[in-house]
Amino acid sequence: QVQLVESGGGSVQAGGSLRLSCAASGSIFSIHVMGWYRQAPGKQRELVAHITSVGTTNYAESVKGRFTISRDNAKNTVYLQMNSLSPEDTAVYYCHGLLVLTNALTYNVWGQGTQVTVSS
Repeated sequence: QVQLVESGGGSVQAGGSLRLSCAASGSIFSIHVMGWYRQAPGKQRELVAHITSVGTTNYAESVKGRFTISRDNAKNTVYLQMNSLSPEDTAVYYCHGLLVLTNALTYNVWGQGTQVTVSS
């Protein structure tokens, strides 16, 4: 009924940049929050950044000043620009959305994940 599709992951050397995209599709009425989480091997999933419908953002301390989250409400899409990447940023990145569907119900939706690998 609704899905989040991520793109933009890949491999990059330390100091490089990547841009992730996540598009929400389906019977969407509105989107409260969209964001990115990541999970490295052997670690718990952690919040990277999220952005509300009015543009309020929140970042993990470890990415502040390096990552920028933005969204295009018309396209139901969220982006994560990642600069100055380091090997510690290597993880599977998951898109997340708190979506209100046309049936008036609110759903917590996750994307399938996209791998980001940063080599030193």
